[in-house]
Amino acid sequence: MLRYSVVVVTYNSGEAIAPCLEALAGEDCEIVVVDNASHDATVRLVEEFAAWHEVRLLANDRNLGFAAAANRGAGETRGDILLFLNPDAIAEPGAMNALRQCMEATHAAAAGGALLSSDGQPARGFAFRRLPTLTTLLFETLLANRLWPRNPANRRYRCLDADYSQPQEIEQPAGACLAITRQAWDQTGGFDEQFFPLWFEDVDLCRRLRERGSKIVYCPIACFRHSGAHSVSKLSFRDKQIFWYTNMLRYARKHFSPGQVRLLRAGIVAGMLLRSAAALFGARQAPLGETLAAYRAVIREVK
Repeated sequence: MLRYSVVVVTYNSGEAIAPCLEALAGEDCEIVVVDNASHDATVRLVEEFAAWHEVRLLANDRNLGFAAAANRGAGETRGDILLFLNPDAIAEPGAMNALRQCMEATHAAAAGGALLSSDGQPARGFAFRRLPTLTTLLFETLLANRLWPRNPANRRYRCLDADYSQPQEIEQPAGACLAITRQAWDQTGGFDEQFFPLWFEDVDLCRRLRERGSKIVYCPIACFRHSGAHSVSKLSFRDKQIFWYTNMLRYARKHFSPGQVRLLRAGIVAGMLLRSAAALFGARQAPLGETLAAYRAVIREVK
């Protein structure tokens, strides 16, 4: 039977890490926690847990970003399957075994489980998606998805019409719960650490797997409770904007044609101008000055 190594990357995850580790403690798996220089009680809580359970802690002296921390954790493990699990994702009983059996039965290189929202239903539009195209990213940047959430491009990209109760081949499971075989991990070289500090590193990995002809599957009976946006909520509004759009453009430079990259860059700039105009009329998630400064910063970064 294939054995798991679970890698959990933490950053100020003190509120979430204990339930995550407690759920894993009853499983036959190797557990490695990689901490990205948390300022809260995360490291202390992991150390206390490790006093009673087989958990290894790798504490970075600075925030290396998710990709680099995950790569470091993977390099310290020996399991046949690597499971990258967010600290706010809690494995339900039997989830780990179900995910492993699903991968073995389908000969999949990677898999994702059902991430359950607070209402107990799969996180539709998040648990798995298709790989992004220029069209889907332009719809995102130009506010089309906000003004018309169920437009055809967004429905297709976020798999909004999929049957989440059925196992199926997919293109991109959420990075919050991503299992990959050791062989596939070694062949692809892991996460690209240029995606710093987060966003699009999991999308890029899945794209490289698909380009190699590898199969990725969704296993609906492998359930993980997921509160969501754990690390993202710690970021300032400005940082969220910069990290999201600069990593989106980095992904495009890797996988799109030069002409498509130019179109996306223009779309991002146009989207920031549209958002600035909307902010002046009250459509904003942060104070006006902070919002406008964030959008200006994105324009400077992507030009």
